[in-house]
Amino acid sequence: MPNIALFFLVAVAIGGVAWVFLYPLLSGERKAERRKDTVVRTAASAPARTARNAAKSRREQVEGTLRELEERRAKSVPLNVKIEQAGLNWSKQRFMIISGILGIVAFLFVLMMNGGAIAALTMAFAAAFGVPLWLLKYLKKRREAKFLMAFPDAVDVIVRGIKAGLPLIDSMRVITADAPEPLKGEFRSILETQTFGIPIGEACGKLYERVPVPEANFFGIVVGIQQKAGGNLSEALGNLSRVLRDRKKMKAKIQAMSMEAKASATIIGVLPLAVMGLVYITSPRYIELLWVHPMGRVMLACSALWMFVGIMVMRKMINFDF
Repeated sequence: MPNIALFFLVAVAIGGVAWVFLYPLLSGERKAERRKDTVVRTAASAPARTARNAAKSRREQVEGTLRELEERRAKSVPLNVKIEQAGLNWSKQRFMIISGILGIVAFLFVLMMNGGAIAALTMAFAAAFGVPLWLLKYLKKRREAKFLMAFPDAVDVIVRGIKAGLPLIDSMRVITADAPEPLKGEFRSILETQTFGIPIGEACGKLYERVPVPEANFFGIVVGIQQKAGGNLSEALGNLSRVLRDRKKMKAKIQAMSMEAKASATIIGVLPLAVMGLVYITSPRYIELLWVHPMGRVMLACSALWMFVGIMVMRKMINFDF
């Protein structure tokens, strides 16, 4: 009896061990559990992976848009684009004809003043190539300043229109009716470009080509990304409006803080000319040696060169970019 009982207990123990370790392998329960765990892990990681892919896709879109804008900015600006950025409706031929006329007039004027051929050629070159380009740059900056003055209000109009239920295009039409120039013309160009079948995001991105300021760049990026990836456009443009107003305040603060340095630079630059004029009025023969004697001419040219270098250095010191 003890041997039989011992044999029975050993058989039960071996059967229990086989049931625990061998039966799941033979019946397929272990494989089913592993398959179930795989499905559960896949389902749990799918939303996180989708969120990561969405975030990555949005980041790639932003990086791609910024890369395209940087490549566009790095390219040299053609002359017709410079004329358009200055707000002029001239053609390239008309601009070149006016530049040539200015050069000829400057050349003849210096010859009539007995300035010499070299001085006449120098003045003609400066009048034909320097003055027109400087005028384009001046008109471009003045136009950009007018654009930036009214642009935050225009973005607020778009935000209020979208919150009221109007589409983006209808909100822009309100700007084309009430906004001042050049803002009115630029948004009219966006709407005209959109009517030809170009997406509104790409049409807003072209605003930076006509008005090359960071604020127009921000607006094009926000609208372009919203059209591609979706999202709350009114919230994005509201944040953009706050950024634009903060940049406007910062620019005004910088101008106020640098006004003292600008006044000092102006006084330093004008003082030698003023002293020279006063000396010429009181003692003409005393100062005539500067443009009568050859050494005086050399000294006058060197002084003008150093004055120009000093003015450029002071301008660089007080010209803040942000």
